[in-house]
Amino acid sequence: MAITVDPEPVWDQPIDVPEKWIETVDENVAAKLPEGSQVAQNDVGKAMVSGEYESMKALHNTLPELTPEPIAWGTFAQADNVHFFLCEFVDMTDDLPDVEASMKMLAELHAKSSSPNGQYGFHVPTLQGTVPQYTEWTDSWEDFFTKSIRTVFENEERSQGPDEEVQYLCKETLSKVIPRLLRPLETGGRRIEPRLIHGDIWDGNTSTNVATNLPVIYDATCIYAHNELELAPLRPVRHRMGRQYVKAYFRHFPISPPEEDQDDRNALYCLRWDMNCSTLYPGNLRYRKMCVEVMKNLTQKYADGYEGWAKAKGEQIVPGKRS
Repeated sequence: MAITVDPEPVWDQPIDVPEKWIETVDENVAAKLPEGSQVAQNDVGKAMVSGEYESMKALHNTLPELTPEPIAWGTFAQADNVHFFLCEFVDMTDDLPDVEASMKMLAELHAKSSSPNGQYGFHVPTLQGTVPQYTEWTDSWEDFFTKSIRTVFENEERSQGPDEEVQYLCKETLSKVIPRLLRPLETGGRRIEPRLIHGDIWDGNTSTNVATNLPVIYDATCIYAHNELELAPLRPVRHRMGRQYVKAYFRHFPISPPEEDQDDRNALYCLRWDMNCSTLYPGNLRYRKMCVEVMKNLTQKYADGYEGWAKAKGEQIVPGKRS
């Protein structure tokens, strides 16, 4: 039986798995893994498949027609460092999903979802690629995102090595840009709610269901977040799913006020995504260079930070919430 294993882990290494390995997933589920099932090794692999299972379950419970049904995740009986995720088979096209239909359903997913405790985070670790993302429950979106992207910055430095300019720009982003762009979402009478997001919407994780002709999304890494974080991977010009999808999304889910900040919030959210991409490719500085330019632009534009904006708007200055 040829399936996909994850030795590093990645999702595209073929290996023969003996039938005798495939026994009971748990006391209630017996699984036979067909060709193409996702398999991963070691502790990172275990976190990948468990996080994907819980992510897909949360998505499927919210809007079942948008995702394959997750069935199980588990560990091979006779290879305790090899783990798998099993879901419903969906026959998909090779085309991108329809712009309007896919964004209407994504907006519906966000509108129907709500955090189980009113906080930002997720109940199990989820990974971006092979890197765990921050998922601890947090009251404030600014606080959650700060902790999340700080983790990303630290991971990227460990992967690519220290750089004085990058360190300075990361510090300025944390102290000036994030408060300026995110604190107004939750002050001055404005508010947002934690929404369930897929976490990795791009060309490679979405398609069209042949049987229903509806969009389908998969390979999720969920958190409860500001819904606009979902749109971060749609910003890079290297992706075929781009700005037309973002525009369509906002026809079905309103832009969070202050509306004039939306594009720069998207740039900030995409920074988190691209810095994580840099982490995944040690020695390849392509993503780091792109991130440096984004941080330069944002730190120059928002050098006065949140306090400068609040004074200019005549709003009361509100301290950031920390948990």
